[in-house]
Amino acid sequence: MASEGPETDILDDPLLILESGEVYRNPTEVKMSQIVLPCHANHCGELSVGQLLKWMDSTACLSAERHAGCSCLTASVDDIHFEHTIGVGQVVNIKAKVNRAFNSSMEVGILVSCEDLFSDQQWKVCHAFATFVARRTEAGKVQLRQVVPFTQTEKIEYSIAAERRRMRLIHAETVTDLLSNDTVHEVRECQEYEDAVPAERTRVESVELVLPPHANHQVNTFGGQIMAWMENVATISASRLCSAHPTLRTIDMFHFRGPSQVGDRLVLKAIVNNAFRKSMEVGVCAEAYQGGEHVRHINSAFMTFEVLDEERRPCTLPRIRPEPVDGKRRYQEAIARKKIRLDRKYMISCRQMEVPLSVPWDPSNQIYLSYNNVSALKLLAAKSNWVLNSEKNKVSLYTLEENQALCFKVETHVDVPAEKAFVLLSDLSRRQEWDTHYEKCELIIPVDEDDTIYRVVTPSVRKGSNVQDFILLASRRKPFGTGDPYVIALRSVTLPTHPPTDDYNRGEVLCAGFTIWEVSSTVTKISYYNQATPGVLPYISTDIAGLSSGFYCTFSSCSQFLEKNKDSPATLAL
Repeated sequence: MASEGPETDILDDPLLILESGEVYRNPTEVKMSQIVLPCHANHCGELSVGQLLKWMDSTACLSAERHAGCSCLTASVDDIHFEHTIGVGQVVNIKAKVNRAFNSSMEVGILVSCEDLFSDQQWKVCHAFATFVARRTEAGKVQLRQVVPFTQTEKIEYSIAAERRRMRLIHAETVTDLLSNDTVHEVRECQEYEDAVPAERTRVESVELVLPPHANHQVNTFGGQIMAWMENVATISASRLCSAHPTLRTIDMFHFRGPSQVGDRLVLKAIVNNAFRKSMEVGVCAEAYQGGEHVRHINSAFMTFEVLDEERRPCTLPRIRPEPVDGKRRYQEAIARKKIRLDRKYMISCRQMEVPLSVPWDPSNQIYLSYNNVSALKLLAAKSNWVLNSEKNKVSLYTLEENQALCFKVETHVDVPAEKAFVLLSDLSRRQEWDTHYEKCELIIPVDEDDTIYRVVTPSVRKGSNVQDFILLASRRKPFGTGDPYVIALRSVTLPTHPPTDDYNRGEVLCAGFTIWEVSSTVTKISYYNQATPGVLPYISTDIAGLSSGFYCTFSSCSQFLEKNKDSPATLAL
């Protein structure tokens, strides 16, 4: 059971001993341990996902309130992917801590693990990211204090939390963009199957009266309880398609659109939107009303189920026949969400060395590529074991050898305001003015204000060999808040319009780019990172070995370029 979020899991730092002799513990951290009893289990003797969601929400809420110092409400829970089931008699350990606070909202990281008391084994079950909002007080809207990350893991989560927030805010737009592609033919093909199950047969509607035991300490309906009820009706809907007991694998984001109180009638609705070969998507929503008032939309989510055989392998599922109009819309949206899940799985969740260096780019996966691009650079920059290799002319060269990969960092200070340095370095077409490795830079696709795709030509390293070219996605980010740098992240992508040719050796960049830190209003620290790939290594190996001073010349030229152009038209508009 694990979130399909960024490359990193929510991991524990090694024990950190403070000067006082005490073991460091995050001040917002809350832990919960529960032994799974038969009353918590489903028909298979495994912990019900609904019960787990209750425990996760409770733990995360307490962590949020510890930081906020006031009552907090669940706003959303990011996607969760379940890796393992938990049996009766085993112990569930849940740990939650606030990764970052924004204005009145904060991201809470939740890690769930399972412990077998008899074998003394532990394993990760899932991790998730929840967003909580500080509840208004009599004094008005709460302004949360900033989180101060202390350990390396906390700094990484703090940095990437801003990227995750950006992804949440544009999630609906992503689905809408994907639906602009033509998927109607898939609906037509499905309707031709004689054995297809009508989607209406899977429709489930159930009502719950919200009683005091269902409320939290704020007298609102407990968010975990609502999620548990939603999981229950979704499971029934999935069972009606497959005539078997399904296993929940993935939940797409829970999004709370409004509160619910004791006395509400909560109407829960579910239907199978689409059945793929080995999985099905169930759409589920919760609506509330009291007396004769209008129905209020409380929450919605999409859950992916499988049916497992005796050897725990997914079975082939029946086809679904969508109903006209709304049924076809839901069917097509399910296809779009499946595409999104695959993008997240292969571009975000996987370890970087498990995927190709260059990933195909198209508008439908742009958001996830951009997210991965920026997050990968932030992860690299946050590493604590960089080793100073050499220093010259105020330029420092650092190296990092990890998992049989060589990374390097070049760092310098310039007398240029950070935002102006960011604008000048963001335009790769001007890099050839200071970097001799850039013979030519051609703008291919100006995707949007944050992302651009370039083709870069570099000279050959060995005599008689072809020059190299790279197709690079450049993703740039301004600081989201205090403690963030400006970021310019680079990675290779593939484009059908620009395939490799015989005239060039196609090079690849896995992770590279700049972080730009404001030291003062006139001084900026610039750090350049590169995770050296076979296409990059020949250019830098002599510098790292100390046989050349090319790095120092290049970044001295970079400093001169920035200082010379800091008052150019591109920066005067700032």
